[in-house]
Amino acid sequence: MTSQADPNTYTIRALQEMLGLSRGVITGLIASGFVAPSRGPRNEYRFTFREVVLLRTAVELQAARIPPRKILASLRRLKATLPAELPLTGLRISAVGNDVTVRDGRSQWQAETGQLVMDFEVAPTAGSVAFLQRTPARATPPPADAAAWFSRGEALEASDRRAAEAAYRRVLAIDPAHADAYLNLGALLCESHRCDEAVALYDEALRRKPHEALLHFNRAIALEDQGQAAAALASYHACLRLAPDLADAHYNAARLHQQLGDARQAVRHFNAYRRLQRPH
Repeated sequence: MTSQADPNTYTIRALQEMLGLSRGVITGLIASGFVAPSRGPRNEYRFTFREVVLLRTAVELQAARIPPRKILASLRRLKATLPAELPLTGLRISAVGNDVTVRDGRSQWQAETGQLVMDFEVAPTAGSVAFLQRTPARATPPPADAAAWFSRGEALEASDRRAAEAAYRRVLAIDPAHADAYLNLGALLCESHRCDEAVALYDEALRRKPHEALLHFNRAIALEDQGQAAAALASYHACLRLAPDLADAHYNAARLHQQLGDARQAVRHFNAYRRLQRPH
């Protein structure tokens, strides 16, 4: 835990403003291990410029309809090969068919495999980092099943939150037990300052899926945003009963115990958080 924020890092709010990313997308990439931001003095996430580049790339490739598994595999390799010095002048990350390719100078390669590829037509690059999206040959019909509507909601979060919300609600109309739709929709509602609706949504979700730890965790965050510290703490505890190794839940519980004057419980959860943050 850092005691002073690095001025060269970026918060989640800054990323949302700069890149149009939703909190749900960002926290999903953190949970997947794709980015590992540091912590600021108030427990806020702090992202480096390299992580900003990677996050933006992930969302642009998602908009180009690259499958999520391929995006993560490609960008993990890209992360390992990014130069230490930034900005990344002339770096171009593109969606070519179902592949992710990277151009640096005159070389172009597949991000997932590292294999060099031939490039017969390259558009000029106006900035230091460019993202190319595939243009669908024809309009696709509305999806018919919950999984397809969920994918549509994820793809729309960065560009059209109202449409993303409608897509997630369509998911829940088809499959009322779809935990990920509840999580993403609740995060969207909180980002729109509708935390009361988010709490009600999570309550409904937990009636159907009481053993989903992340539903308890997200409900606690929504309650915190409403200023309901004691209720939020109870939700963090419910989360930890189901997922005792969830480090962020320990940290947030520690903060609330400290805020509510229970120093002993605060220390216990801070110690659990530090233990879980140690490399294994």
